[in-house]
Amino acid sequence: MTFAWLLLALPLVYGWGGGVYKQGDTCTVVPLGGGQDDGPNILSAFSQCNNGGTIVLDKYYVVNTLLVHDPLQDVKIELSGVLQYTPNIAYWSPNSLYLTYQNATTYWFLSGNNIHLYGGGTLDGNGQVWWDYPNVTSGTAGGSSTLFARPIPLTVGNASNVLIEDLTQIGSPFWNNFVYQSTNVTYRNINISTVSYSSNPTINSDGWDIYRSSYVTIEDSTVNNDDDCVSFKPNATNIVVRNMNCMASDGMSVGSLGQYANETDIVANLTVTNITLTNSQNGARIKVFGGSPDSNSTAGGGNGYVKNVTFSDFYVQHVDYPIVIDQCYATPVSCVDYPSKIAVSDIYFTNFNGMSSGAEGSMVVDLNCTSGCTDIVVSQTNLTSPYGNATYVCNNLSNSQLDFNCTTPSS
Repeated sequence: MTFAWLLLALPLVYGWGGGVYKQGDTCTVVPLGGGQDDGPNILSAFSQCNNGGTIVLDKYYVVNTLLVHDPLQDVKIELSGVLQYTPNIAYWSPNSLYLTYQNATTYWFLSGNNIHLYGGGTLDGNGQVWWDYPNVTSGTAGGSSTLFARPIPLTVGNASNVLIEDLTQIGSPFWNNFVYQSTNVTYRNINISTVSYSSNPTINSDGWDIYRSSYVTIEDSTVNNDDDCVSFKPNATNIVVRNMNCMASDGMSVGSLGQYANETDIVANLTVTNITLTNSQNGARIKVFGGSPDSNSTAGGGNGYVKNVTFSDFYVQHVDYPIVIDQCYATPVSCVDYPSKIAVSDIYFTNFNGMSSGAEGSMVVDLNCTSGCTDIVVSQTNLTSPYGNATYVCNNLSNSQLDFNCTTPSS
């Protein structure tokens, strides 16, 4: 084959200006360039190389098309380039995929079985334009707004046996990752940075939110954001999170739960271990709504429980609340009159070390249960405050074992 013949053949292989180059069971997406939308070609590659193929995304791609596709089966996605969503709020706000819970929407709904997403590349949510938009609104308890729907860059939804590893995520307009109605999902070596470069802060920039999903593992990752590092939403069960470094976050958070009246939320069989939290609001947190007199409430009144949760081997530095249980989270009515219907039991906090920020004075532990928490065990705590001897606040605990003396909260 002569070099001249190869040059003539290139347009036939790639198509003028980009497209999908399919060779065997590998589909390489060639970007269109010039700011044109590569989304249709990415979807075409998913279709052409489904059922045992590999999709290669090794360049810079602009996406202005909702990435919803047929369920993938036995597919590898090699993202070694950059996939950047456009800053087109007028398109994305009404057209991102609506996922109901807390009005969440997404740019990309990755579904199917036996999927491997990897490659060292970057997902760019172009979040700055969303944070800088005038009069940004937010829904209840860190949710989005149907009037201004900020999409999640990657949702693993209705999926099983998924491995996502060796990726960077930047600039998410909303949560970075959503695990939605899925099972056997693993994230490994993910580097998340959601940082605003203007005076407008990021909004609801959770690293992960897990909802109606089981057997999820998140490990060996770094998160720099302004909200939950990992949030365990309703009906998250059999979850392991380990070896994490979380900066400027709201910590490892169970909840919020009980937000919707008459719905049942559970979180059970959760292990979170070997966690470093720096310059954060919370360390390990459980947050559940109180009750509500309104049968249609979206701010409390739900039923359920949190059970068999272990937080262990935490190191905190400049963290406001290293350990916290809040059974009256974001509740607009009196939790004395309408206590939480979410039972909290069998919770273990073990081997917590480090110093609080002093934002709450000398308090380092706040276990405030309005309807009662049972079987709470706190052991091997070595937490200090920059303001004198550490103090601990507890309310309505029963059958519990603590390695410190508690005071009751002031009214």
